[in-house]
Amino acid sequence: MCGKTRKDRIRNIEIQRQVGVAPIDTKIREGRLRWFGHLQRRPTNAPTRKLDSIETVEIRRGRGRPKLTWDALIRRDLNGLESSPSIALNRAQWKSLIHVADPS
Repeated sequence: MCGKTRKDRIRNIEIQRQVGVAPIDTKIREGRLRWFGHLQRRPTNAPTRKLDSIETVEIRRGRGRPKLTWDALIRRDLNGLESSPSIALNRAQWKSLIHVADPS
């Protein structure tokens, strides 16, 4: 894309700056929060919203760190933005909050 190869041994951050793209982790967070906002604006009787209220049965898991759940990821993302899920109901405000612009 910019004429560099892995043999040039240039760091990803430098290539991202040259190409003018935002870091991938922030773009993934933006997409995840965009989907969360879409779900929050759905009616409470929609099938996707009913999944929020389902109780899960405790099952024995394997060794190691537990996998992150969707709820835990969203809570972590919202804490990083210092906002609450109720803001998602206002679409314009939510979009301006979660949007990550590409550097120019």
